[in-house]
Amino acid sequence: MRQPLIIGLGRAGAGLHLRALRTALDRSPGLWHGPVVAVDPRPGERAPVPDGVTVTAALGEARALLPPERAVVHVCTPPATRLAVLTELAAAGYRDLIVEKPLAADAAELAAVTALVTRRALRVAVVAHWPASGLADRLRASLASEERGRLLRIDVVQHKPRFTRGLRPDDGHPTAFDVEVPHSLGLVLSLAGPAETTGARLTGLRIGETVRPGLGSAVLDLLHAGGVRTRIHSDLTAPVRERRVALTFERGTVVGHFAPSDADDHVQLDVDGRREVFRDDALTAFLHRAYDRFATVPAEEPSWGADFALHADVVRILDAAKRHCAADAAGERDEEARRAAAR
Repeated sequence: MRQPLIIGLGRAGAGLHLRALRTALDRSPGLWHGPVVAVDPRPGERAPVPDGVTVTAALGEARALLPPERAVVHVCTPPATRLAVLTELAAAGYRDLIVEKPLAADAAELAAVTALVTRRALRVAVVAHWPASGLADRLRASLASEERGRLLRIDVVQHKPRFTRGLRPDDGHPTAFDVEVPHSLGLVLSLAGPAETTGARLTGLRIGETVRPGLGSAVLDLLHAGGVRTRIHSDLTAPVRERRVALTFERGTVVGHFAPSDADDHVQLDVDGRREVFRDDALTAFLHRAYDRFATVPAEEPSWGADFALHADVVRILDAAKRHCAADAAGERDEEARRAAAR
């Protein structure tokens, strides 16, 4: 039986993974055993930790309590630290990892992570609870039925106000592409297949005179290999939360509304105007599936590589989007400089 080791007790580690682990254990008492061991060197900054969690300040201390052969490691640190954390874990002998999205911060880091995973024979499950959800299963069923004809486009909205964290200089998320978009990007790739970036846009987060470039909103346009077009729009300055995926077919529309936060695990499905509401604790389902796979699926099984490849595609697409936005910003600065020189 495996035992959880959580790296990072911020919002994801303490607020999401711990809750989902306990819910999964309530439903399947043999899934894992405790206590949960955690690594977080910030006693004055981390989120509140419930009873039953042994907190350590460094990986070496945690390893003495929980050796690699018993552990499933939850990597819940920000994307900017991903490679360093994975390298330290691999050097310490840990092999079974649940990694928060995105898998890497950019294409160069992705290459290093890929080499590390291959060299150390790591089994990596990237957190992808949208594709693992019951709502995603319903969307796939709509695709498979073909009763509405060919899928034409996918429109995703991921809005939530994120001012406090976005204004922190140590936020750890370089752009709005790194916050919400990896969830939906993995989903649309699983629904409509491989895709290329056709357009991207970022705006800054502005409060008075304070500006955090690239952390306001993100728009990503994709063309899938099969001809489907996707637009993902994530606004981190929106006044309300919304997580919506709309599939437009030749004959009708299917809209899924994901839970806007962890405060409620109910989702909604609207099929041609007929609405259904049902419970769908997607993160718990994802963790349950991940622990089952670590217990039963060997590292050489091809499904590990296929899952890793999908999340590598997510990183590559986001990297292309960021480079597109950087080129646009550089062009705008050059144009502004030319105008200033001509005045």
